[in-house]
Amino acid sequence: MDLLSIDSLSDEQIARLLTSAQGFADQRGSSSQLAGKIVFNTFYENSTRTAMSFATAAARLGAQPITLSVEHSSVKKGETLADTAATLAAMEPDAIVLRHRDNGAPAAVAEIVDCPVINAGDGTNEHPTQALLDALTLRQQFGALERLTIAIVGDIRHSRVARSNAKLLRRLGATVRLAGPPALLPDDVTSGDVEQAIAGADAVMMLRVQRERMTDELGDAPGEYLGRYGLTEQRLALAAPHAVVLHPGPMNRGVEIADAVADGERSLIRRQVANGVAVRMAVLEMLVG
Repeated sequence: MDLLSIDSLSDEQIARLLTSAQGFADQRGSSSQLAGKIVFNTFYENSTRTAMSFATAAARLGAQPITLSVEHSSVKKGETLADTAATLAAMEPDAIVLRHRDNGAPAAVAEIVDCPVINAGDGTNEHPTQALLDALTLRQQFGALERLTIAIVGDIRHSRVARSNAKLLRRLGATVRLAGPPALLPDDVTSGDVEQAIAGADAVMMLRVQRERMTDELGDAPGEYLGRYGLTEQRLALAAPHAVVLHPGPMNRGVEIADAVADGERSLIRRQVANGVAVRMAVLEMLVG
């Protein structure tokens, strides 16, 4: 089995993963469940949270995480993704965790290798384990996701996190509102007023502006984005009194989120990071164990 998309998972598998991840979060320890297993972490794009949490998750389960430094690999000599995948497959890993700039790259690799492939983010397509850890974080806070309203705000057009979260959170019974600057909304989102999306929401998830994926400059002056679209204390006051704040990282402080909000008592951003290890332990256990 591969984890390429939220659509890769049945409802039963989602429930199993969230329950298992909560168990790992509660235990906060190590085990030998995957002793002798090898997990290749292959990241064609920069990463801190996802790369380190996958490595930590593998190590805590007793597996050996091995990281391919793409910047110093044969990719820089012109090797294709298919040839790299075939090379890695010949070494017989027990799983490959792949982040790539191209949509569909993990699915292409899964056609070549025999071991499970886990999508750690592909282009603007999906990031399923991020959505799972966000769902776990919200479930810990609220007990269940049914009837919650979650505003996802920012660069929706380029966000694989928004796509995976919209799929998963809706399957778990939540209402998802998408909002952001008109130039950063996908074609199928016609209304993206930020303040309307935040009003009364139980949770607000902010997204980084992915300027590296844009073909045209956004044209915002310093401080303009925060004032028009970012999450300030004034905008957060529009949400429900019990509302919490999430962000998949990395944060651009003073752009999409104010310092006072990112570090405030309603922020669950650090808990998201901790839950990333637990969720990825659950994923590795299910796919490799």
